[in-house]
Amino acid sequence: MSRRLLTIAGALLLLVCTASAQAPSPEAMAAARELVVTLKIADQYRALLPQLLLKLRPVVAQDRPEIERDYDVMTAPGAEIYAPYLAAMTDQIAARYAQSFTVDELRQIKSFYAGPAGRKYLEKSSELAQAAAQVSQDVGQQAADELKQRLIESLRQKGHKL
Repeated sequence: MSRRLLTIAGALLLLVCTASAQAPSPEAMAAARELVVTLKIADQYRALLPQLLLKLRPVVAQDRPEIERDYDVMTAPGAEIYAPYLAAMTDQIAARYAQSFTVDELRQIKSFYAGPAGRKYLEKSSELAQAAAQVSQDVGQQAADELKQRLIESLRQKGHKL
């Protein structure tokens, strides 16, 4: 799940931080939209929506059962409440891809992710990202512990009392 959150956060950060220089061509946008679909970015967003809506529920419904029932119906899976945001996100992310890559590059990237190795990578990427984060944390902690000891030892040799 953290890989998905990182992907969404990264995509949103790109949207906020990157100013668009010029509009991509329709061909580039079409290729970029295909890539976004292949990468299943919208699916990742859809998976996060229930959590978001669950957090919003008490704020909106204010512990009133009649509002909670209507809220649940309005936000049920498949509700059209998501559609405009999903479309806007897809278009904006596609525009960033279209600005960053040529049409040919977009097609090559899509071909990779549509193939067996790319699909497997997409399936495993969340798990691998979590494992990499854990390894980084473990190694970072080990390095911090060992460096702390070495620095303390060196400072003591120079006469400092620690």
